[in-house]
Amino acid sequence: MSNLIVHGGTPLRGRVVPSANKNAVLPILCATLLTDQPLRLHGVPDITDVRKILDIFRTLGSEIRLDDATRTLELHHRDTAFDAAVHRLPEEMRSSIMLVPPLLARFGVARLEDNVKGCTLGVREIDPHVDIFRSFGGEVERASGSLLVRASGPLKPTHHWLDYASVTTTENFVLCAAAAEGESTLTNAASEPHVQEFCRFMAMMGADIDGIGTSRLTVRGGVRLGGGEFTFEEDFHEITTFLALGAITGGDVVVRNSTPGNFPLIDRTFAKFGVQIVHENGWSRALRSGPLKVQTPFTSNVLTKVEAAPWPYFPVDLLPIFIALGVCAEGNAMFWNKVYDGALGWTGELSKFGAHVFSSDPHRVVTFGGTPLTPAVVESPYIIRVAIALFMVASSIKGRSEIRNATPIRRAHPRFVENLRSLGVQVEWANEE
Repeated sequence: MSNLIVHGGTPLRGRVVPSANKNAVLPILCATLLTDQPLRLHGVPDITDVRKILDIFRTLGSEIRLDDATRTLELHHRDTAFDAAVHRLPEEMRSSIMLVPPLLARFGVARLEDNVKGCTLGVREIDPHVDIFRSFGGEVERASGSLLVRASGPLKPTHHWLDYASVTTTENFVLCAAAAEGESTLTNAASEPHVQEFCRFMAMMGADIDGIGTSRLTVRGGVRLGGGEFTFEEDFHEITTFLALGAITGGDVVVRNSTPGNFPLIDRTFAKFGVQIVHENGWSRALRSGPLKVQTPFTSNVLTKVEAAPWPYFPVDLLPIFIALGVCAEGNAMFWNKVYDGALGWTGELSKFGAHVFSSDPHRVVTFGGTPLTPAVVESPYIIRVAIALFMVASSIKGRSEIRNATPIRRAHPRFVENLRSLGVQVEWANEE
């Protein structure tokens, strides 16, 4: 069931409790391999990548107990064993690469497929990760379609400067540094909210980390990490998504949000389209008076723009959500993806709704809003929030639309359709014809 059918034109109304951020959950699950003590995690989302990692743990002999009702996960890696000749880490899940440091630390070896993948966002190299593994004393070699990473002894502390503030490379550094004996520093570290949440989990296990939330991390490793209990925060991506769905349909959606401190720039970006975000008592809501409208810049002869880049810039993963708002708003706006070279090729699908979108180059598009839109059948690439952005446009248009290949939504949002139905949307999954 890979297609989403929606009968749009209904304002969404109600309350939503978001799930945890998969980009925090996955590295944290990988980090649990660093300890042989029991752990309890609360709020683990029921998404495909989580299931894959738990399947890996079961294959390695770990104890797994998951309460489906409460989404509480109990893990114990006491009897875990890894054999590089037998075990493989799945290539279809990019987070597999974050299993390498704990496997190196515990077993001295890790093996993963040569080209780990994720969403189709363009070239996503693994060289920065290889640099990290080698910096800590690991040896990396190719072996029959796989990458074999070995450590002849304990990992060694290091000082590293990233050429790009990569989220997963930063997390791999912290994982290696926690296992290395001595002090390691990382300059130009990523600082996204999910990276901060990951670092707080590492600290809960006993890792000594300074600089969380900044571009320079210092990790004093070599301490035996222990077990404990941890509760995941709500995903700021999902919070933003449901606020935008409320705004684009002219409804009133209230979303639980325990981290409003992550939202000032996101709130200001909503304001560029005539949407006010209000945070009160642990909940957030999007308000608009009248139609969506692109706000005119104070500087004359320039376009209103949304520039997306590594945190603390506007989050690049949320850019498609705001392109959807731009298509439905009166006025023109430019959207600039400063990270991925293959992330905007989908915008031609918006023309099927009757939208006017101009691609300036692989990194920038301009929306010319205010044109009448009609229902359509569109194709989504394998990018989570592009599928959602296409759904957003469809939900704002009265009539039946279909988003084909919407499966990537399940990688991040476990109850997306159920939440939408609770807000009044007529939506369902459908099989390919």
